Amino acid sequence: MKWEPLLAMVALLALGLWIVIGPQVRHELRPDAQTARLTIGSLKGELEAARESDGRTTYRLLFRDAPPTGPFEADELSRILGPEGLAQAGQSLGNTAFRALNVTSWVGVAWIVLGFAGQGLFFGRMMIQWIVSERQKQSVVPEAFWWLSLAGGIALFAYFAWRQDIVGVLGQTSGVVIYARNIRLIHKRRRRQPAIETGASA
Repeated sequence: MKWEPLLAMVALLALGLWIVIGPQVRHELRPDAQTARLTIGSLKGELEAARESDGRTTYRLLFRDAPPTGPFEADELSRILGPEGLAQAGQSLGNTAFRALNVTSWVGVAWIVLGFAGQGLFFGRMMIQWIVSERQKQSVVPEAFWWLSLAGGIALFAYFAWRQDIVGVLGQTSGVVIYARNIRLIHKRRRRQPAIETGASA
């Protein structure tokens, strides 16, 4: 098996991780500050929390394309984000897993696990197709490719629907139907095959 495609995959994965997990905001943080990702409408950035010398915690809103806003006291920020928004943001502060996965709760982590499972199935289908094709020295699409595609497509459809990601939902909608149709065609051909072979031998 060639090593160049594997190297290209690793390089592309590293680029994607750097874009997704890397710092979203270039503002300087206050000493000992904790941050959580924050989206308000089309604005993306971070909520920064830092303890003042008198023991109070103050917050700043650090958006990508705007100067820092604040500092705010908790009650002021609650008026901006609402009590639930402030509580969710507070749960995410300093939580590396929540920050890396861009979620605010453990329920969100469960959805992320489903998304990773779907991507794992998609990766598995391509590996199987690649290995089979390399062995036969020609492009081959084994049945397992379609089953892994169907399972991965359903998992990713559910994940993108939870994320309310219209691009992902549209991408998986046609795929799931096509994967299921290919599996049906394979099974129909198998059912017809014995009859064809019996007619040929007669």
